[in-house]
Amino acid sequence: MPKPFPKEHLLKPDPDFHFKQCLIIRNDVKMSCGKRCAQAGHASIGAYNGADKNLQKAWLAEGQKKVVLKANDERTLFEIKVIAERAGISTSLIQDAGMTEIPPGTITALGLGPAKSEDLDKITGSLSLL
Repeated sequence: MPKPFPKEHLLKPDPDFHFKQCLIIRNDVKMSCGKRCAQAGHASIGAYNGADKNLQKAWLAEGQKKVVLKANDERTLFEIKVIAERAGISTSLIQDAGMTEIPPGTITALGLGPAKSEDLDKITGSLSLL
């Protein structure tokens, strides 16, 4: 049986987040709000699973901060992915199965981290919030 989440994390959150994830959604692909949310979820889980175990633990302990951003096109996602990987940050590029709203194989999102907030800010600082 899993251990219960410590109540002190709920009562006294640390106002300074040192770790986060960035989830980047393509803005040039027409997707419903629900579809965008699902793609962000896929990107989050994929990037988390590829991250260093110590980063995972630190991010979980802080409350799992996530920032959802938008990219203008597929090329931007690939460029950011390369930069993040060179910096040693976990990435997860999401390719849709095409069973609902968009054609199969469409690249929809990119997940980064968890990683140090300042490292992600250097890579994603030019992007706008979704």
